[in-house]
Amino acid sequence: MPDSKESKPNPEFKPFHSICEFLTAIHIYADEARQGKTRYVEATHYCAHVRKDLWQCLIYDSHEKDARLIGVEYMVPRSVFETFSPEERKLWHSHQYEVKSGMLILPKPEGYSDEDWEVAELQAMNEIVDLYGKTWHFWQVDAGHQYPLGLPHLMGSVTSDSQVDLEKAMAKRNETFGVHHSHKAKARKEIVAPTTAEHANSWWQNP
Repeated sequence: MPDSKESKPNPEFKPFHSICEFLTAIHIYADEARQGKTRYVEATHYCAHVRKDLWQCLIYDSHEKDARLIGVEYMVPRSVFETFSPEERKLWHSHQYEVKSGMLILPKPEGYSDEDWEVAELQAMNEIVDLYGKTWHFWQVDAGHQYPLGLPHLMGSVTSDSQVDLEKAMAKRNETFGVHHSHKAKARKEIVAPTTAEHANSWWQNP
């Protein structure tokens, strides 16, 4: 592909033009959570609002130029999630804890003050807090794999303080973006976290 000095998006790459949100958090391996283990991996999301009731996100292992594409996530509002069959719902995870714990953030872009971005981030978190996500990872970079080997893994989210040490899990992310999850949690105290819909986060439930 020839080099280009143009900074604007290539008009041929139309699906990428709709990407409008950059999020970071961690994802856990659902099959291992069912066995009482919590293996997690950094998840950098680039999301597009396909419709009012559907988000789709490309998941990378970092936000750097050489980041590896490791998975995808689809997100829907609770009203859509509750139309799914019970078996389908078991593949989806909630976002209440991600939001309220400060684990999920929108890194601040250049050109915004901390105060202005905090307002924008809070607005986004008020929407995300009652979304449900279905996530598949194709590449176990945390296991040292150099290529996307094997079958896809269903991924989930942490739902309580007892499942992961956030200080350890968020240390690299916090340093990279100059934030701390505990400060984010305090800023989000007024966000109302709805109860979790039935059948979501099935890997944390007793068999």
